[in-house]
Amino acid sequence: MAAPLMLILILAVTIRAALYRSNLADLIAERVEVVSPLTAWKRVVEGLALLDLGVSPYSGDVFHETPLIIYLFHFVVDYAEITFMLADVLTAVALYKAVKEYNKQVFRKQKFALEADRYPLDCLELIRTPKEMYYIPLKVATFYLLNPFTILSCVAKSTCALNNAVIALFFLATIKGNVLLSAIFLALATYQSIYPLSLCAPALLYFMQRQYIPVNYRRASFWWFLTQYAFIYLGSLFIIVGLSFFLLGSWDYLQSVYGFILSVPDLTPNIGLFWYFFAEMFEHFRLFFLFVFQINVFFYTLPLSIKLKDHPVFLMFMQLAVISIFKSYPTVGDVALYLAFIPVWSHLHRFLRNIFLVACVLLACSALFPVLWHLWIYAGSANSNFYYAITLLFNVAQILLVSDYFHAFLRREHHLSYGLYLKRKDGSEATLVLK
Repeated sequence: MAAPLMLILILAVTIRAALYRSNLADLIAERVEVVSPLTAWKRVVEGLALLDLGVSPYSGDVFHETPLIIYLFHFVVDYAEITFMLADVLTAVALYKAVKEYNKQVFRKQKFALEADRYPLDCLELIRTPKEMYYIPLKVATFYLLNPFTILSCVAKSTCALNNAVIALFFLATIKGNVLLSAIFLALATYQSIYPLSLCAPALLYFMQRQYIPVNYRRASFWWFLTQYAFIYLGSLFIIVGLSFFLLGSWDYLQSVYGFILSVPDLTPNIGLFWYFFAEMFEHFRLFFLFVFQINVFFYTLPLSIKLKDHPVFLMFMQLAVISIFKSYPTVGDVALYLAFIPVWSHLHRFLRNIFLVACVLLACSALFPVLWHLWIYAGSANSNFYYAITLLFNVAQILLVSDYFHAFLRREHHLSYGLYLKRKDGSEATLVLK
């Protein structure tokens, strides 16, 4: 498998290098779907210029990335293109290794369940085979590296690529069972954009399942492990925040980074749900609806964790999707990360209901983004309503995609427990309805 992966990596790097040398690079770097006020490379360059002049990069309202990012590029700014390509390669390799390890665990559990006769006889066709699972890690790496969304983010030098790399390393450390590295990478991801905090729930559930710790509030082992993970996570976060203060010499970045993410003062159009709504919002309602919109990312964590407590990896996929849909400044790079996990759930395709329609809508929206932007900004024959309409449709399609996979996953698990061909008491065929 190493040779095909290497070929994919070489192809992905070649495509990116060619686009960096083309006339499209500057055009892509300006696209509002690809970069946001948080992740735009030109804002990083502005911050570096201020830093070189001895002025705090957070003294204005231009730079909103974290101090570690700006000090990273302070040393590697001349190799920025290589840095972003390496970030994509690192993300793909981490996902490849993580999915490969996860498939081994799935096959092992499935083998034990078969030996124990836990599956009904009529659902053996739902059992995953080694041949079916063999190429999934390569497909995941390919889905990430050759996804146009990922390529555009890399060519635009969006710092979203670095965030994705950190989350991928967190996923790998979690799947490998390394509690220390998992907590450290989760702290680093939270430091970058706050929202990955919701990934703490699937990580804890995964480790408890791996170490045979029951999710029971009355058990001391539950609280002991929870305290251990929280201590490592919060300790790592405290060290990273302290290091940022040491490098910068002030706490200005807290308001400029996290205050900016949470209060959403910049209403530059993007593929998210915030900008148009708050542009039309009366000021005295702003705080209330800001709270409502921001809580969306975290609101679904508890019910999903309860429903998927035995399936923490699928829960992690769901949480990544929720973050990319409901965060305040999303880009296509965020969407590309959770879409890379689609091959992992290829066994759910027979239970999907709207996959063709949703895929067509996502493709159509992706093509219409630049068209409606041109009609609005340059041709003047459209307005913001047109662009927000396609943005809204894009997010609805994502929600339908995720909910369809959620339904398919639950349906397959139900069939594995009760059989594929359900019968009523009178012997006639029954229809499964999930509510």
